[in-house]
Amino acid sequence: MFFNPLYFVFALPGLLLALWAQWKVRSAFSTYARVPTRRQVNGVETAKILMRNNGLTHIGIQGTPGQLTDHYDPRDKTINLSDSSAQNSVASVAVVAHELGHAQQDTENYGPLKLRGAIVPAVQVGGWVGPVLFLVGLLIGATELAWLGVLAFGLTTVFTLVTLPVEFDASNRAMRMLESSGVLIGDELVGARKVLDAAAWTYVAAALQSILTMLYYITLLGGMRRSQD
Repeated sequence: MFFNPLYFVFALPGLLLALWAQWKVRSAFSTYARVPTRRQVNGVETAKILMRNNGLTHIGIQGTPGQLTDHYDPRDKTINLSDSSAQNSVASVAVVAHELGHAQQDTENYGPLKLRGAIVPAVQVGGWVGPVLFLVGLLIGATELAWLGVLAFGLTTVFTLVTLPVEFDASNRAMRMLESSGVLIGDELVGARKVLDAAAWTYVAAALQSILTMLYYITLLGGMRRSQD
C-alpha cells in the first residue's frame, strides 16, 4: 500500500520536465544577468519607467530578499523585487516587466488572475488534505473517502492549469511594455523573451506533475474497485 512501482511511471515524466525547466530558467537567467542594457537601467528603474508609461503609478515597489523571488502581491498592490533586480541586466529587466504584467492584469480585472486568486484558499487546504484523505481511504478500503481526496487534490490541478494563461499573458504583456517603452531594443528583446519563456516551462512542469499525480490516484482507485468486485 505504501509503495507502488507504478508511481514512478506517473511521477518520472513530470519530475524530469521539472528538473529540466529549473535548469533552463537558471541557465537563461545566468546568461542574460551578465548582459547589461544599452540604456543602463536596472530592474528597479525599469519598474518606475513602465509604471509611468502604462498607468500603473498606483503600484508600490518593495524589496524582498533572495534571488528570483520577485512577485506581485494583489492584496497590497505592490511588486516585490529581489536583490537581483538591482542589477543592470536584460534578465532583471525582463523579470520585473513580467511582474508588472501581473499588476496590469490585476488593474484590468483579468479573468484567469481573478479565478486563480479566488481558489487559493481552497487549494491551500486541498493540497495537503486531499492526499491524506486519499491514502486513508485507500488503506481502509473506503472508496468514497479516497475519491473525496482526489477531488480535494484536484483543486491543485485546476490551480496549476489556470496559472498557465496567467503567466503566459503576463510575459506577453511584459514584452509589449518593454518594446513600446524602448527600455530594451533589438537583441535585448530576444534575450528577455528567452528568460521569460524559460520561466514559463516551470509552470508547465508543475501542471504536468499535478495532472500525472491525479491520474495515478485515479488508476489506483480503479484497481481498488476491480479488486472489490
